[in-house]
Amino acid sequence: MADAPPPQGWALQQIRDVSGDREAVALDPDRSAKWVAFAGVHEMVRPEIVLGFHGLCLVKPADDGNRHMGSLYDDGSIDCWAAYDDLYEALRGL
Repeated sequence: MADAPPPQGWALQQIRDVSGDREAVALDPDRSAKWVAFAGVHEMVRPEIVLGFHGLCLVKPADDGNRHMGSLYDDGSIDCWAAYDDLYEALRGL
């Protein structure tokens, strides 16, 4: 899956600086993402933004202002298990 542009108002270098991951990338959002915390597994609406950090990622669904942290698998799928309302805080939470 091809790379995508970073979130509006952010440069990829800013994302790398805040997260501490020098290899962070903005990924193609055309992938499956699931919310797997607490009350079971729920398919998320198609991701609008996906940022990859080795085996972790941050997902912003098209219908939600939150950033969801999760595991990024080799097949491109994502299981999310934490949510942040602020991108900066989510990046620091990595």
